[in-house]
Amino acid sequence: MAFAPAAFSAPVGTLSVHVLDQQTGTPPPGVTVTLEKQQQDKWTPLASGKTDQDGRIKSLYPEDQDMQPGVYKVTFKTADYFHMKKLDTFFPEIPVLFTVTRTNEKLHIPILLSQYGYSTYKGS
Repeated sequence: MAFAPAAFSAPVGTLSVHVLDQQTGTPPPGVTVTLEKQQQDKWTPLASGKTDQDGRIKSLYPEDQDMQPGVYKVTFKTADYFHMKKLDTFFPEIPVLFTVTRTNEKLHIPILLSQYGYSTYKGS
C-alpha cells in the first residue's frame, strides 16, 4: 500500500485584514472585503467576508486550500460604510494588490481610512 501525504491547507489566519476609520479613531464593523488572485490576464475570486466589531477579518484566505505564490488583490468595499454614516466618499472601494512569495506566507493587510484618503502597508 502506498503512503499518501496528507493534504495541505492554509492555516487559520494566513491572510488577515484590518480597517480603522481615521476620522473617528474607531474600527468599522461590517465592511465587505473580497479576495482575488491574478491568473494570466484576469482576476479569480477566492473569498469574501465582513469586518467584525474590531474592524478585522482574522482569516480571509480559504482554509481548505494553500495560498500559493502569486499576485493577489483584497478590495475593501467602503462606500456602504460611508453611506450608512450619511457621508460622501471619494473612494467607493479600495483595491490593494500584493505579492505572495511563499506558500501559506502569513500576511496582514491593514488600511487607515477616511472619506477622501487611505493608507496601507504590509502588517504583521
